[in-house]
Amino acid sequence: MSDFVESNRRAWNEVHARRRETFAWRGLSEQALARLEPLAGARVLHLQCATGETSKQLAGRGAHVTGVDLSDEAISIARKAVPEAEFVAADVHALPDLGEFDVVVTESGVLVWVYDLEPWAAGIVRALRAGGRFLLAEEHPVAMCLDGDRWVENYFDESVFTDTGWDHFELTGAPAVEVKHERFWRLGKIVTTLARAGLRIEELDEQPGSWRGEDPRIPGKFLLLASKT
Repeated sequence: MSDFVESNRRAWNEVHARRRETFAWRGLSEQALARLEPLAGARVLHLQCATGETSKQLAGRGAHVTGVDLSDEAISIARKAVPEAEFVAADVHALPDLGEFDVVVTESGVLVWVYDLEPWAAGIVRALRAGGRFLLAEEHPVAMCLDGDRWVENYFDESVFTDTGWDHFELTGAPAVEVKHERFWRLGKIVTTLARAGLRIEELDEQPGSWRGEDPRIPGKFLLLASKT
């Protein structure tokens, strides 16, 4: 796992400043935010926060936000862009003790960077106070198996995919050369791992619409809301 994590740290450090130019719009939908209200005064942990776009959105709702990301470069950018929040460079497979939180949030293309779901889920549970809420807003695994309306990937293949370059956002300047590793997780595995870690699943809302532009009859994203008992 250490090779997987360190390689991805280098890959994201290489591009985060340029990636921010493309993803300035990033943030949670109003649907997702409504599930977290009230946020005023809440302690919120934002995992895989990237350069802080969603962290800023949450802080703007009155939350006390701590953002965590693997990339040192991302954290450096986020600290300057969102001074009202706190940011920590850390691996979500081995979260440091940051105290207890009312809410843990992670969203938008994060799970492919998780090598092992069990330590990821265990870290979420440890970070939440009793009764605390967890929100995962993510691309639907079915959408990731499609090219337009054609099924092109094996939904049950959880092997690590190794590649260079980026195809879901444009980069200015020189091409990216650092190797990155991604892993696909099917929906059942995600939900089961979170439940076994100690979270009570309260809602799983599958929705149409994806940046890939699939048929609206196909699930493009999902919202998962859970709580710690």
